[in-house]
Amino acid sequence: MIIRRTPKTTSSANPRQAACETLLRIKKEGGFADRLIDIELSNGVLIGPDRGLYAELVFGVLRRQGTLDHILQQLLEKPMIELDPLALVILRIGLYQLTCLDRIPESAAVNESVNLAKIITPGTSGLINAVLRNYLRRREAISFPDINTHPAAAIATRHSQPEWLVEQWITQLGVSEARLLAEASSQQPPLTLRINTLRSSREELLQEFNRQGIEATPCRYSPDGIALAGRHTISTLPGFEAGLFAVQDEASQIAGHLLGVEPGERVWDACCAPGGKTCHVSQLMDDCGELIATDISRSKLTLVQDNLRRLGISAASTAVADLHQPDTFPDGHFDRILLDAPCSGLGVIRRNPEAKWRLFSGDVTRLAAVQKTLLKNAATKLKPGGTLLYSTCSTSEAENELVVEDFLLHNPGFVLENLNDLFPGWSDLIAFYGMFRVWPHRHGMDGFFAARIKRIQ
Repeated sequence: MIIRRTPKTTSSANPRQAACETLLRIKKEGGFADRLIDIELSNGVLIGPDRGLYAELVFGVLRRQGTLDHILQQLLEKPMIELDPLALVILRIGLYQLTCLDRIPESAAVNESVNLAKIITPGTSGLINAVLRNYLRRREAISFPDINTHPAAAIATRHSQPEWLVEQWITQLGVSEARLLAEASSQQPPLTLRINTLRSSREELLQEFNRQGIEATPCRYSPDGIALAGRHTISTLPGFEAGLFAVQDEASQIAGHLLGVEPGERVWDACCAPGGKTCHVSQLMDDCGELIATDISRSKLTLVQDNLRRLGISAASTAVADLHQPDTFPDGHFDRILLDAPCSGLGVIRRNPEAKWRLFSGDVTRLAAVQKTLLKNAATKLKPGGTLLYSTCSTSEAENELVVEDFLLHNPGFVLENLNDLFPGWSDLIAFYGMFRVWPHRHGMDGFFAARIKRIQ
């Protein structure tokens, strides 16, 4: 009989043990990797290079889990589902070091995995030693599906994506591009900042970063964006406490510009948490006008309020609102509405890799039905002549183009505006039908979609 032990709840000074505990929490509690990593690092138990190794192991295992499991299944003598859950996590951590981290000696990767097993699941240490050493002997014999005969399976296993998602990408983009997208979606994303133009400029902050030895470059498309090389603790970057910038992907920054707000307008950010777009829209309004930011979650609004205070924004106010209820605000109340709809997040799985192992194709269908309701209810609050920007961070057509097409079909008082006509400088980011579509493998941004809708009566 194997006695299953749970890992200690206290922080560990061993980066591999800390990574194991975090990965188990993500699996058991459904938490977000970035938040749990921040909590662990804020405890101050891990120091020096161990902090970087810990974060690398957590994110790396989540991003490469599909490939790791494909390899492990060829090394195990029994189905993976029968493994002790603790042993499986340790095997993934050990195999990730052997397959992806050249700077860690193979002997250290194996020995440290065995030592970790002896601490938290002693009955499996022999198994872990045997499996990892078996990989070292047999790695050249590990097989993968053939891309010519089984393209979705081949891309999914080599680039660690759910097969149902790869099938969706193949339908949208073809095999070659689907492979590139899968590869890009399993890599570490860039760290992108948006300048708070109410307090600074991109040139000033770039100069400050360069003075302090931080490699920073202007983003290619966003006039407010800066890309940083390497890993950084955001709160320790120069200018953070002073509210000179916010963390926001370049695609999301562009979405704020696509809304086209003007100072003095009445604007509604209908699903605002965590508040990145709320703050950006406020900046674009010169913090002048009325911006109401609502969310269904009161707790999430606290984060929005914190961001508004840090950036020194006063024109925006927050409120709890359920967009499923059609009487949230009076009809015809707003000049502009931003509906960044709750979605599957398929465009940001490189940032939130744990999400791709929780999602199924049926979730996309369910979310699309919700998005149709939210868009219908939000659009009635536009004034005649007003504009609404519908956006998601999903790659799925079901959550994007098909939601917009369904809305326009059933609401003749609204029309789709062609973003190519309104923003010709961003034509390579806008599809021929006038909607904003960017991809990690093409543009180096998160997967993102936006469509601008105008009320004509």
